[in-house]
Amino acid sequence: MGTTQILGIVLGITLVSPQLLNAYAVAGTDPAKIPFWDFGFTQIRMIGYQAQVIPAILAGFTLVYLERFFKKIIPNAISMVFVPLFALVPTVIIAHVVLGPIGWAIGSWISNLVYAGLTSSFRVLFAAVFGFFYSPLVITGLHHMTNAIDLQLANDFGGTLLWPMIAFSNIAQGSAVLGIWWLHRGNKEEEQVSVPSAISAYLGVTEPAMFGINLKYGFPFICAMIGSSIAAIISVGMGLMANSVGVGGILGFLSFNLDRWPLFFLIAVVAMIVPFSLTVIYGKKKNA
Repeated sequence: MGTTQILGIVLGITLVSPQLLNAYAVAGTDPAKIPFWDFGFTQIRMIGYQAQVIPAILAGFTLVYLERFFKKIIPNAISMVFVPLFALVPTVIIAHVVLGPIGWAIGSWISNLVYAGLTSSFRVLFAAVFGFFYSPLVITGLHHMTNAIDLQLANDFGGTLLWPMIAFSNIAQGSAVLGIWWLHRGNKEEEQVSVPSAISAYLGVTEPAMFGINLKYGFPFICAMIGSSIAAIISVGMGLMANSVGVGGILGFLSFNLDRWPLFFLIAVVAMIVPFSLTVIYGKKKNA
């Protein structure tokens, strides 16, 4: 974005400070026990922004423009001291008081929408949409809001239809990476990225696969979204319900009763074959 890198590093650290409640722990924390800053006229929750891309981007742009402004009006002799001070301190305050809560509000709206969709009579149609767009949610970091929905579904219905779709989305992203590996097999440099990324996605962590391979080429990401959507339709349509949130990816079968394992693995195979096949077919056509 053009700002001084060390200032960006410091700003990033303030967003994930251990003094704040970790974003991953928010869903499982009693709202009354979430710490907050009390300014008298308002209260701001002390929550970190781990994996939250939107607040980080907004904070980054704020820092850029403040630094540029103060560099213009502060003499060079004292700029090394006062430009970072006047640019960074207001940005940190704005990030936690304004920009961060906006990001959380967006996530809350998405959470309410997802919960309403999964408890409606149109849940299969909603599953198709959610399965398709879940991966873009991961890019923004807003996917963490689904933890709260999973817990609520498990409490209300004795299980969650949402979490299986997330597991299949992870599998789909890993399978798209395998498609790229197949297209480019023999490229040792790329294999060093693609193989570990695929394994990571199959074990529930998709960021290396998405940012390292799928978004780099573009079409594998879309192929994975299509495969995820098809798997989500089958999952919700056949009522595959997890007992609780568990390990994403292939190991997700551990969150189901034993009699549901065959169905889980059947849908997992769909989440593997569709993205892999689409990626290979489109990749060969594109190369041709």
